[in-house]
Amino acid sequence: MRGKSPQKRLLLPDSLYGNRLITKLINRVMRDGKKAMAQKQVYQAFDLLKEKAKNEEVAEVFRQALENIKPNMEVRSRRVGGAAYQVPTPVKGERRETLAIRWLINSARARANSQYHSFAEKLAAELWDAFHNEGEAIRKKETTHKMADANKAFAHFRW
Repeated sequence: MRGKSPQKRLLLPDSLYGNRLITKLINRVMRDGKKAMAQKQVYQAFDLLKEKAKNEEVAEVFRQALENIKPNMEVRSRRVGGAAYQVPTPVKGERRETLAIRWLINSARARANSQYHSFAEKLAAELWDAFHNEGEAIRKKETTHKMADANKAFAHFRW
């Protein structure tokens, strides 16, 4: 690796819930630098989630949903002697969070438009599904784990 790797920026907790993960979610939802719009959508999704989870704290539902989505193993391509092997590797903390948030947002955006009208509704539905270990984001995690499990034979190629 050349040069120094950039320093990690410290994210400030969001203004409404005081949670750093929610700030991370808002930043990933944001498009074209429109943070206010992203905040509005995420907070609307949390309001919808509050209606569904009557006796649960919304930030706790979000945390548990993300915990359910976070992958433990992933496969990485490794070239050995002209052949590329899919080598299963454990996923470290920061990357687990990043992948979970990415999968959550992508699966929320991919939801059918017929049932849901806004992104906030889609995000709330995906969070609720992830909270109950269902939904597209959970399926993505399981697919990743299956791929890692199927390629266990190449685990000795780890670097």
